[in-house]
Amino acid sequence: MNIYAIRHTRVNVKAGICYGQTDVDVAGSFYEEQKKLAQEIKSVNFDQIWSSPLIRCRKLTESLFVQTDIKYDSRLKELNFGDWEMQSWDDIYAGREGKCWMNNYKIQATKNGESYPEMMKRVSAFINEIKKYNTKNIAVVTHAGVIRILKSVIEGVPIGDLFENFKPPYGSVTILEIKKHE
Repeated sequence: MNIYAIRHTRVNVKAGICYGQTDVDVAGSFYEEQKKLAQEIKSVNFDQIWSSPLIRCRKLTESLFVQTDIKYDSRLKELNFGDWEMQSWDDIYAGREGKCWMNNYKIQATKNGESYPEMMKRVSAFINEIKKYNTKNIAVVTHAGVIRILKSVIEGVPIGDLFENFKPPYGSVTILEIKKHE
């Protein structure tokens, strides 16, 4: 089974702002980015389409897969950054709690938010569910954090390595393969 993990396009948020699960809209470059993605996946026949329910993913999914059954799943949302949502990363890093989280992000929850182990648990549950389907190609329109966790779980790459070495760009496709024996 191939998972085509599609990261949403650029968002209408100033650079340097933490937006996680905040339901922010797409940027003005949406149609240009969407057109590039549509071209990239046009020859693939998808058996299932899954998407994060956040608007930046919904808009992309609905524009790429017109008149298709789309399954929206909250397990595909980005990390919940809690009190840090819509705050500047500079301000977050400047605070004691932000510094502490950055040194322990692999295990510690954000302030009144979610931890990566919690996020990994929900994304792993999603993976276990889709493994049950007899499908060849699945599109998953989601967020960079979810794509990193998909890659970590499916390919067995430590999550810390992915945060430092794997940064899926906006409007990109990452192809992951779940082998039959998994």
